[in-house]
Amino acid sequence: MNDIIEQEQVLIDQGLIYCGVDEAGAGPLCGDVVAAAVILDPNNPIAELNDSKKLSEKKREKLFPIIKEKALAYCIARCSAQEIDEINILNARMLAMKRAIDGLTIQAQHALIDGNRLPKDLACAGTAIVKGDALVAAISAASVLAKVERDHDMFELDRLYPEYGLAKHKGYPTKAHLEALQIHGPTEIYRKTYGPVKKWLDEKTA
Repeated sequence: MNDIIEQEQVLIDQGLIYCGVDEAGAGPLCGDVVAAAVILDPNNPIAELNDSKKLSEKKREKLFPIIKEKALAYCIARCSAQEIDEINILNARMLAMKRAIDGLTIQAQHALIDGNRLPKDLACAGTAIVKGDALVAAISAASVLAKVERDHDMFELDRLYPEYGLAKHKGYPTKAHLEALQIHGPTEIYRKTYGPVKKWLDEKTA
């Protein structure tokens, strides 16, 4: 942890503009994988930032507009279910994060990215930080934006496809979701290479 704090401090001391990057939605059976990149304002800190998984939904929703308002720049990007099927979820996660970094209105000189690997062909230097969403404020902010944006996607999809219960389980393979999938089958929002979806499709075409 001290090493991570020191890495961040080096960037600050050098006067480099850095962003935090994270993604949400690798595990669900449907919908986009969503990534966010955030450049925080050191003169306008945001209280109560943390890994989005450690925050209640109410707290995340509260922080969502605050981060957008106080950040120097942010970008939310995504990869679709179709892209996930084409390039696999790992590459889709990396691509969504790269798109978020590229979409910032202020060019980041360094990207601090949650996880243990970096997207290819970044426009700036990058550092992968395991559990960075709990250690670096900018990554925490990106984590919240990505998670809340994806939850909002699920609320919208729930209105379009109410029979799947997406607003409750957010697309994750819960018992209720798997039962609904078995009854109704996958729509175009589903990731056809994911096990339960692929199994349903294989059985129907067998």
